[in-house]
Amino acid sequence: MSIELRDTDVIWRNAKLATMNPAIKNVDGESYYGMLEQHDLIVRDEKILAILPTDSVPANQCKIIDAEQRLITPGLIDCHTHLVFGGNRASEWEQRLNGVSYEEISAKGGGINSTVNATRNSSAQQLENVSQKRLNALMAEGVTTIEMKSGYGLDLANEEKQLKVVRALAQKNPIEISPTLLSAHAVPPEYKHDPDAYIDLVCDSILPTLWQKQLFDAVDVFCETVGFTLNQTKRFFETAKRLNIPVKGHVEQLSNLGGSELVAEYQGLSVDHIEHLDEKGIEAISRSGTVAVLLPGAFYFLRETQRPPIALLRQYGVPMAISTDFNPGTSPFASLRLIMNMACVQFGLTPEEAWRGVTIHAAQALGRADSHGQLAAGFIADFVVWDAQNPVDILYELGHNPLVYRIYHGEITHRDDLNGFN
Repeated sequence: MSIELRDTDVIWRNAKLATMNPAIKNVDGESYYGMLEQHDLIVRDEKILAILPTDSVPANQCKIIDAEQRLITPGLIDCHTHLVFGGNRASEWEQRLNGVSYEEISAKGGGINSTVNATRNSSAQQLENVSQKRLNALMAEGVTTIEMKSGYGLDLANEEKQLKVVRALAQKNPIEISPTLLSAHAVPPEYKHDPDAYIDLVCDSILPTLWQKQLFDAVDVFCETVGFTLNQTKRFFETAKRLNIPVKGHVEQLSNLGGSELVAEYQGLSVDHIEHLDEKGIEAISRSGTVAVLLPGAFYFLRETQRPPIALLRQYGVPMAISTDFNPGTSPFASLRLIMNMACVQFGLTPEEAWRGVTIHAAQALGRADSHGQLAAGFIADFVVWDAQNPVDILYELGHNPLVYRIYHGEITHRDDLNGFN
């Protein structure tokens, strides 16, 4: 390949590249992280211009950055989070560990309703301040793209407030944020005895109004025995379909209602949690191209025992993403590296599957498979330089941060300069 370099191009040299490009095979014909050595990663503006053998790159006045034999991977993608919320549920967790049941806690105003109340009672600035701290932790570990859901407002004004905070975070930080409307997260207290009327409100007012204001990319719903029924979910999806809005679903977490099949019927981006997913549902999502998003943090925190059907997902070739599910009630973990480790230990993923889960498959779950999640020509130049030799190192040894550089849209945003990350 012949290219003409510009003085403003940047060449990253002397690195091991885990491209995550499935087209790049090793000598045995396996993808193995799409590893390349003795190749230069060339960045022009916000995109990767090319990846070429070092000895074929012409010498000129480009800036060359020596990676000093370190590992470069795509930026991490956290494709399922509830990052913006008010309050804290640590005391409830302590009560549960002391033997108090969730039903007792909920009867006293705890559970998701306590987060709804705290979020409603927080100003937009207060929500932004606490969410920024959570986001800082994820960016410092190499996250360059993240999804953030609403779902703790559960009325028009507060769902809008949450999504405007998401927009403010996107404008103020070097990270791409994909906002999701999750107004069908739970039935708010004022509609406790009439959930159908709440779905009316969501479909007739909340969803179309906030879509018109361009505050979200996709919609999500909690289809479950303690959430919304299949019929209510279908009405929600029908409303989204009329407006050409992509859908996704919290499904099959606690039981099997057939939510995954419904998501597949609407060509959904992803089905998330899926511990109780069966083969019929897997067949459906394999045909629709829907991504299975695994959330081991919630599995761990709730001490669940029903694991997702990993072997069947592999058998049907369903892409598996993994994510923090960062939220106050079931997964308060602002570390995607920890979640990658959990996915391997608890769910039996291989380290390479875990890496695909936070790169190429996570990008697919957000509708960004053509621009994010790989080191490849034409893709956005989001990547991380690690003080490591192999991708498995990043999820194997926790407790310290091996990140050396975090690059977002071609620019270095975080670096380990002996004084912490800046």
